[in-house]
Amino acid sequence: MPTWGAFGSVRGFEMASVIITSGQQKGDYYPLGQRTTVVGRAETLPIQILDDMISRKHLQIRYVKEEGKYYAVDMKSRHGVFVNAGKISGETTLVDGDEILIGETTLLFTDKDFDDRESALSHFKKVGERSRPTHIQ
Repeated sequence: MPTWGAFGSVRGFEMASVIITSGQQKGDYYPLGQRTTVVGRAETLPIQILDDMISRKHLQIRYVKEEGKYYAVDMKSRHGVFVNAGKISGETTLVDGDEILIGETTLLFTDKDFDDRESALSHFKKVGERSRPTHIQ
């Protein structure tokens, strides 16, 4: 269980991020912080994804401070939100390594925060290596 430090910071709990792993913005990453973040095509959103299959307001990633958890919520999008290939219908808890598909764009949810784009991409590559199938000769 995380403990709270001065100024509302959390000790023992890093802030989460999303990394775009497919689509024309592949490689972009966004720290989520301790707030609700809306993802979609609209220019005014903190995470704007240029994908014709994504609604203007498609996905909400909600942080619940008391639980120290993030949740994915479909914002009544036309094509839905998929977490680990399953279509979500309500609020779905996100855990490190979850893949979120919206439109034709895949996001990797990670419970880690990164200093820069390079460290985020390095983490994405390591996750990809873990999920590659092992070939037996």
